[in-house]
Amino acid sequence: MVKNFSNEYGKVIIEGEVIAQVGGIAAMECYGIVGMAARSVKDGIVTLLRRDNITKGVFVQIEGDNVDIELHIIVEYGTKISAITDNLISTIKYKLKDMLDLQVRSIKIYVEGVRVDHH
Repeated sequence: MVKNFSNEYGKVIIEGEVIAQVGGIAAMECYGIVGMAARSVKDGIVTLLRRDNITKGVFVQIEGDNVDIELHIIVEYGTKISAITDNLISTIKYKLKDMLDLQVRSIKIYVEGVRVDHH
């Protein structure tokens, strides 16, 4: 998946992987999110992704000018999930608009687990 646009300087191509990286990094900066999650298709077990694999918890779909994003997250125990997801949606929309000049059509968030943060 790629997003193309042109300006007076030429053509710009943004790979879907870049959009996923921006979304994953933005998610990791949000309060209450422990990390991105990946679910094993074979046994259904959810694993917390390390920072270098966060894009495996982000799926990007591009159709024309529309960008749809799906995130799989693990939240910190004791936090209000609706507040976390509201913050995550607005953060991702802002980051993608600011950094890549992309309008997001939809964001789906799947809370795959809750973890106790060990400070």
